[in-house]
Amino acid sequence: MPHGTDTLLLQLFTIFVCAKICGEVFQQLAMPAVLGEILVGIALGPYAANIITPSDTIVSLAEIGAIFLLFTVGLETSPHELIRIGGRSVNVAIAGVVLPFVSGLLYLILSGEKTQEAVFVAAAMVATSVGITARILQDMQVLKSRAAQIILGAAVFDDILGMVLLAIVVSVCSGSGVHWLHLGVVIAEAAGFAIFMIYFGPRMVGRMRPGLERMTTRDAPLVLALATCLLLSVAAAKIGMAAIIGAFFAGLMFADYSPEWGIRSRVYGINEFLAPFFFFTMGARLDIHVFRRDVFVVAGVISLLALVSKIIGCGLPMLKDGWRSALKVGVGMTPRGEVALIIALIGLQMNMVSQRAYAIVIFMTGVTTMVSPPLLRYLFRDEMPAQPVLVEPEEERMQIG
Repeated sequence: MPHGTDTLLLQLFTIFVCAKICGEVFQQLAMPAVLGEILVGIALGPYAANIITPSDTIVSLAEIGAIFLLFTVGLETSPHELIRIGGRSVNVAIAGVVLPFVSGLLYLILSGEKTQEAVFVAAAMVATSVGITARILQDMQVLKSRAAQIILGAAVFDDILGMVLLAIVVSVCSGSGVHWLHLGVVIAEAAGFAIFMIYFGPRMVGRMRPGLERMTTRDAPLVLALATCLLLSVAAAKIGMAAIIGAFFAGLMFADYSPEWGIRSRVYGINEFLAPFFFFTMGARLDIHVFRRDVFVVAGVISLLALVSKIIGCGLPMLKDGWRSALKVGVGMTPRGEVALIIALIGLQMNMVSQRAYAIVIFMTGVTTMVSPPLLRYLFRDEMPAQPVLVEPEEERMQIG
């Protein structure tokens, strides 16, 4: 083997097997597997046992894992259903952005924190982790429920709003002021991208359907779906959104045709391999040595505010559907993850936040990620299937045929 390849393969083997074993243990304990995979990353990462320090290759693989995770979620989300609940999802997303940002900013300023750092930490409290929330709902097999669809739709819009807020925060804190023309272009691009993919994307796939059926390439629909996933991930990143949002919309385009073409069951295999690397890497980024008593106090209050503000903010627009639905959506929107860490990392790299503020964001991200899975499992207990369903009957019959 080339130099270093054997070491990389050993690391991949260790991460994959340990994450899967720990995930199985957590599932046996009636908790989502994602929680176990994140804890494995913390335990084996550079800040604990220091057995594995994620290299650039592993980090890249983890990012691809996040892309395919959201692609899988998109395949399970009906465009028609997303359009039907779109208004409600937008309301949930907006309320879930405003309340956490304001509450976090006020507390930090009143506590004597620097305004610049307070703004960054408050911005990190805003964005819901689409990847973590999607994985939790997927593990519980409740993605098709109305509450789960609203959560996913709101999380997508929430992520878009989080990216816009990040652009404003960076502009203000860098002293250059807000470039309103540039910001307006970013917002217009993001809105246009989302609207086009939801309304016209599935129709484009439908028009290509006769041509795909005439092709002799094996699994031609799957090949087109994977290519679309990669293309839209790049397109989303180019216009200032997260690449995982593009992957979600790619899955959305093919959702109506997935049962007929058997796409979802095949993509599941890719997802089952790649997703553990994403969650392991997230856990490995948690530095457990930076926490001191004063940091724990502020981080604990921020974590509590992050949980309560999301539950209240995102739950209020759902009260018409009953308090239980409001709680499901509110709790489902609480996990922070990749976007919160990205915001904190940008602030750190630009010398706008200290290691202390960075540690607070990491702690808040870890708490919200670990608290929400058991709560969601309890709230969705009546909608979870008694036995795991690995492949939908329609897809299975297609594969047999």
